[in-house]
Amino acid sequence: MTLTETVAAEAEPVPARRRPDLIVAGLCLGLAVLVTGGLWADPNHRAIKVNSSDQAFFEWLLSYGAHAITHAENPLFTHLLNVPDGVNLAVNTSITVYAVLFAPLTLIAGPQWSFVVILTLNLAATGFGWYLLLSRRFGVGTLAAAVGGVFCGFAPGMVSHANAHLNWTAGWLVPLIVWRVFMLREPGRWLRNGLILGALVAAAFSIAAEGLFFTALACGVFLGTWALSRRDEARAALPTFVRGLAVTAGVAFALLSYPLWLHFFGPQRFHGTGFDPRVHAEDLAAYGAFPDRSLAGIAGLRTSLAPNPTEENSFFGVPLLVLTVMCFVLLWRTAPARRATLRALAVTAGVFAVLSLGPQLKVFGEITEILLPYKVVGSLPIFNAALPARLALVVAPVIGVLLAYAVDALPRPSRLWPAAFAVALLPLVPIPLTTVEYEPVPRFITSGAWREYVSEGGVIAPVPPTSDVLPDGQRWQAYALTHGQGEFAIPAGFFLGPGGPDGKGRIGPVPRPSAELLFEVARTGVVPPITDADRAAARDDLRYWDAEVVVLADRVHGAKWPAHPEALLRATTELLGPPERVDDVWLWRAP
Repeated sequence: MTLTETVAAEAEPVPARRRPDLIVAGLCLGLAVLVTGGLWADPNHRAIKVNSSDQAFFEWLLSYGAHAITHAENPLFTHLLNVPDGVNLAVNTSITVYAVLFAPLTLIAGPQWSFVVILTLNLAATGFGWYLLLSRRFGVGTLAAAVGGVFCGFAPGMVSHANAHLNWTAGWLVPLIVWRVFMLREPGRWLRNGLILGALVAAAFSIAAEGLFFTALACGVFLGTWALSRRDEARAALPTFVRGLAVTAGVAFALLSYPLWLHFFGPQRFHGTGFDPRVHAEDLAAYGAFPDRSLAGIAGLRTSLAPNPTEENSFFGVPLLVLTVMCFVLLWRTAPARRATLRALAVTAGVFAVLSLGPQLKVFGEITEILLPYKVVGSLPIFNAALPARLALVVAPVIGVLLAYAVDALPRPSRLWPAAFAVALLPLVPIPLTTVEYEPVPRFITSGAWREYVSEGGVIAPVPPTSDVLPDGQRWQAYALTHGQGEFAIPAGFFLGPGGPDGKGRIGPVPRPSAELLFEVARTGVVPPITDADRAAARDDLRYWDAEVVVLADRVHGAKWPAHPEALLRATTELLGPPERVDDVWLWRAP
């Protein structure tokens, strides 16, 4: 059987199946709303509990992107954060495509609404996208495609990353890219297909560059393995495929030339992440564990094997792993013509599962001395900017495809297989994400009163200084940008920038002395003895930032712990003197 038949890259046109399509689309949208329901209850004031800081970051990106395109500013570099150095958004997850497409909603309703709409549509579109790929191009039946598609869209890793990751939940990009990669071999259409795939690659780079890298690697491993089994067909298709791929590369490079320059050569760039790959690697036991936000999780079968709640990248559970092996054996025995495809799927899953384990094997939280292949590849360019645990996300679509193929090939009638699918999949049914109430943006900002104290583009220094766990400064700034109030800049911020060990990146800037002091006060609630040296350092920091005012709100949002505004008021008063009371904030005019 040819590649065309085995993966149905050029399957015969499927008759219109409007009703099943609508049912599957409705199911995917319903599950997506179920998962994100806590945010829909009050988008303006609710945040994802375990990751409100990333939510604030993405809301800021949507706000800044909408402001940038309506004010002709650079969407990939800004001096509004981290004054005076600025932030290179090209080396961050800029989601520029989303910022542009959803700019009208952001400017009308606010970034919180854009955030929850995008998050919900990401999940729904991922499931429906895989359903379309399986049913239209992989040639499986409607029920089989629905099972595989819904699993891919709501696999444990996708639901885990729904904890505020607009980039990783954009899994709908993967079936689109896979679809277009297979189309590159279409005779006589290499130019058109290359143009389409090049534009899609450029969009994917903006939304989820790390995910694009993983998708390209997975396609390479799959096609390389398949070609070894189908040498004659691969050799015949190669010239057309290479022409299309060359067009893809040319189009993507043309569209991404400036973002790529910024990424690798621009100001505030860095190479490699400061995260420890041993910590941010998948635990071997996690493959058989159950995820937190699932029926099994609420039944008490959750674990703490992930580095944090947003990184449950595998967590398939032992029953699903057993079912996957059963499906593979069934297909190997009953569909010998598909063995080349099955072999390629197995190799792809195996390669990514092993790489996801990181440089040293970790089992039940204990890092062993057993070295793994990632120890070698982890130092390579691009790999050194990725987290190995996320490579496990590639395994989920492989399982989804196997499940779809198996449903299509099941012997009928049969009671064993439906029971096996139920035992394996029901524990993984997702449940809503947990949410918490955001501290409100102070009236000092929402009323525009800040403009009486700060010049256009001037600097407000929030207390505590903005960081990944204390995101209020960026939330204030996002409000001002989307409500036509003008611009103010802030020191520090939540972003990835230079300053990490060995020239790698870090979250936020290297902290200034006063910022470090106030961060500890916010974290602990303890005000240390304030010396004249501390006061002199605070004045130096304000001059370095060119701050005009220092502002402390009555309520401060701490993403990981309470932020202690009373202690912050005492500490800042000892540093800068008595404040003014303006509306609902304490304000110090910078000397």
